[in-house]
Amino acid sequence: MPGWLPRALVLALALYGCFRLGDWAFHQLIGLLTNVVIAFFLALAIEPAVSRMAARGIRRGLATFLVFLAVLVAGAGFVVLLGSMLAGQIATMIEDFPEYLDSVIKWVNQTFHTELSRVGVQDSLLHSDWLQKYVQNSATGVLDISTTVLGGLFRLLTVFLFSFYFAADGPRLRRGLCSVLPPARQAEVLRAWEIAVDKTGGYLYSRGLMALVSGVAHYILLVVLDVPYAPALAVWVGLVSQFIPTIGTYLAGALPMLIAFTVDPWYALWVLAFVVVYQQFENYVLQPKLTSRTVDIHPAVAFGSVIAGTALMGAVGALIAIPAVATLQAFLGAYVKRYAVTDDPRVGGGGRGPRGEPVLSRVHRALLRGRSGRNGGTGGGEAGGRRDG
Repeated sequence: MPGWLPRALVLALALYGCFRLGDWAFHQLIGLLTNVVIAFFLALAIEPAVSRMAARGIRRGLATFLVFLAVLVAGAGFVVLLGSMLAGQIATMIEDFPEYLDSVIKWVNQTFHTELSRVGVQDSLLHSDWLQKYVQNSATGVLDISTTVLGGLFRLLTVFLFSFYFAADGPRLRRGLCSVLPPARQAEVLRAWEIAVDKTGGYLYSRGLMALVSGVAHYILLVVLDVPYAPALAVWVGLVSQFIPTIGTYLAGALPMLIAFTVDPWYALWVLAFVVVYQQFENYVLQPKLTSRTVDIHPAVAFGSVIAGTALMGAVGALIAIPAVATLQAFLGAYVKRYAVTDDPRVGGGGRGPRGEPVLSRVHRALLRGRSGRNGGTGGGEAGGRRDG
């Protein structure tokens, strides 16, 4: 046995053990790493506001606290307003449920020639086996729901704590990171950090502005249609449509449609038509103008990044995918060498050559020319032979 073989085996086993240990630790800490990533992007989003307040003489810790306090107050007010709206609307729907049930039973009896009654339907529902099983499962699942809610609150607190430290100690964190790097790398790290702050903050602020415009537009519609809880519904549509990518608009429009349907079924159709029309206006007019200076990426790249972020990190990944890709694109743009594009009509998608003629036509003409040249040469040779004879 060679002398190096036992040492190689021990080294291979040690490396395999370290790999297994790292894989186990990574899967155990994936939740914490996700919270840190969320907190980092949240800190990048509020970095401009904190920096402006710090530049005016306010301590950075106090400035971060004030920004977070404003965010928490706005979020709590929105939740309370939306909760009161839903509670009042659910109570109204419960009061009107017998009338809805009577109208449905009447329609069924007239359409299918049945003899159903509300009392019979209620008795069959109350004594059904699936309802009893549902109640039992709901009673046993109360503890699971409470555990999920507490876990969500703990995760939210963790994210806020990490983001507070990232925002409040941002200069110290950058200084500590740059202290272990050579000067050239320090400049690159600071440049990447600055780009990330600009892109993330610009993305969230542009989304907030579009949420404001969307909320005002839907509020005017709901007031015109005399739909109840118009302010809360407008805030709901504005926030959900902008901060849930791709399908947020349609999820946001579902609740106003439901509330409008309780007033008049035709109002729900009006709300649906307005949501579709406004979505086209936002995609083709409003969004390009607001995001062209902040997040300048192709719509297909944005859509693909949202899908990739959703696959990797769920809803959180879908939210942070666009600013992350925009940051990476802006950072790598300085290292990609670009050349002047040749003045060729094919660049514009015309599919024509330099002389303005289609490529297939040029190839066909060249083939015909070569064939005629061969035929002409053969005929000339034969004629010369006959003259010589």
